[in-house]
Amino acid sequence: MSLARVHNFSISLDGFATGEGLSREAPFGHAGERLHEWMFATRFWHEMTGRPGGSGGLDDAFARQFTPGIGAEIMGAGKFGYPGWHEDPQWKGWWGPNPPFHTPAFVLTHHPRPPIEMEGGTTFHFLDVSPAEALATAREAAGGQDVRIGGGPTVIRDFLAAGLIDHLHVTVVPILLGRGVRLWDGLEDLEKGYEVEATSSPGGVTHVTFTRAGL
Repeated sequence: MSLARVHNFSISLDGFATGEGLSREAPFGHAGERLHEWMFATRFWHEMTGRPGGSGGLDDAFARQFTPGIGAEIMGAGKFGYPGWHEDPQWKGWWGPNPPFHTPAFVLTHHPRPPIEMEGGTTFHFLDVSPAEALATAREAAGGQDVRIGGGPTVIRDFLAAGLIDHLHVTVVPILLGRGVRLWDGLEDLEKGYEVEATSSPGGVTHVTFTRAGL
C-alpha cells in the first residue's frame, strides 16, 4: 500500500505551525514567513519558483524529498485559502495558475465545491469527509504512489491521531511564536510508534523525522 507522508512542515520552538490572525493579507498570521525562510533559501525552492541560485546542503536535501513518489496531496481548507474563501466562487487557492503540486489535491473543507483544474496537472477536489476516507480517496487517485499530507497543523494532527501517517518530516525553526495553532497538542506518546531521528542544519533549523516502526 502507498504511504502517507508529510514533508517540510515547519514549527517554532514552542510547537506552533502557524501564527495568530490569519487573513488574506497574512496567510500565516503574525508568524509571517519566518517559519519557512529556511526553505525559501534552498536551491529546491528557487527552482520551484523559476529563479536562479539558492543554497544546497542539508536543508536543500530535505526540501527535495517533497516531490519524489507522490501521486496525490491532501490539505486543509487553510492551506488552500484565506478564512472565508468558500464565499468567493472565483477563488482558486493561494498558489497561482500553476500550483506546485502537479497531482490531484484533495482539500478538506466543510464547504465543498466542484473540482478546479489548474495548470501543470494539479486539480483541486473538495471533500467533507474523515481523514481515513480522504486518504482512501487520495490513494485511489495516486495510482499506487504515495500521498502527501500537506497541512496545516490541524489536518496533520488529525491524521496523526488517527494513526494514518507513515513518515513525518518536521523542521523545528529557532523562533518563539507564543500563539497560533500548535502541532503536538493531544499527541502524547506519539513517538512510541515511530523511529525518530533529528539532524541539525548549519542553517540553524533541526530536521526531525518520524518513520513508522517496521517500514
